[in-house]
Amino acid sequence: MSEEKIIEIKNLEYIYMQHTPLEHQALSGINMEVNRGECIAIIGHTGSGKSTLIQHLNGLMQPQKGKIIVDGEDLSDSNVDLKALRRKVGLVFQNPESQIFEHLIGDEVAYGPFKLGLPLNEVRKRVKWAMEMVGLSFNEMKDRPTYALSGGQKRKVALAGVLALKPEILVLDEPTAGLDPYSKNELLEKIKKLNREEKITVIFISHNLEEVSFLAHRLYVLANGKNLVDGTPNDLFSNKEILEKYKIGTPDSVDILYKLKDAGFSINPRLFDVSCVAAQIFSILSTYQRRVTDDISV
Repeated sequence: MSEEKIIEIKNLEYIYMQHTPLEHQALSGINMEVNRGECIAIIGHTGSGKSTLIQHLNGLMQPQKGKIIVDGEDLSDSNVDLKALRRKVGLVFQNPESQIFEHLIGDEVAYGPFKLGLPLNEVRKRVKWAMEMVGLSFNEMKDRPTYALSGGQKRKVALAGVLALKPEILVLDEPTAGLDPYSKNELLEKIKKLNREEKITVIFISHNLEEVSFLAHRLYVLANGKNLVDGTPNDLFSNKEILEKYKIGTPDSVDILYKLKDAGFSINPRLFDVSCVAAQIFSILSTYQRRVTDDISV
């Protein structure tokens, strides 16, 4: 992972319905940095400004105050090439229906590459790669109608359509919403592969903290349009004072560890991977069993 900054956000502010009685400040002094190749999670309660923030990253919304610099380009500059920006920064909305408009899956995924003017063989190559990357069989699914898809399949098609543009930065709003557990785990593995192996910088919103702990190198916590705190999942989930101060939820594995700690057991909250939690519980049970055996022997 590179130390080179690919995104810098400085004192970003945004107000909806400005200068009206319904004025609402969605973002207030947001600061964020993302290094090339990182996977960044943005978490926070509903209404905290997460979706407004990510829509600034590919120019769908313009900064009212502050700066957003993407790969060296200041997005407040009126001369920014938005088409080039949106090829570089792929955004997948929480509601996939808002991004799908072609009749057939293959045509939907091919739409972006065709608009780039790529030759047909390159378009086909990209469509196949993108569909297989999200777990859709190219041969079986390319000629199926998009209207007949389930919500989870539509989410995969929307993601494939963005991936076919070969973005350097992938921005995802609740990427696994509506997926069954198997499809959810499959897609998380695909996103991790895109980040680790394809070197795509990933920024995602999620309310699922298990997903955050699985994917993210770092996370930002938002509330009322402001940065509360940021750090690695280990740093934040193992700091009970910060968790309580900012009312940050935790993955189930972390909850289990804190309950064991409160009960007087010696555990390490930083080791909250499921296998590590299981190992710590096994150690506690083994110690308890030895004590019981010793008491019986006496």
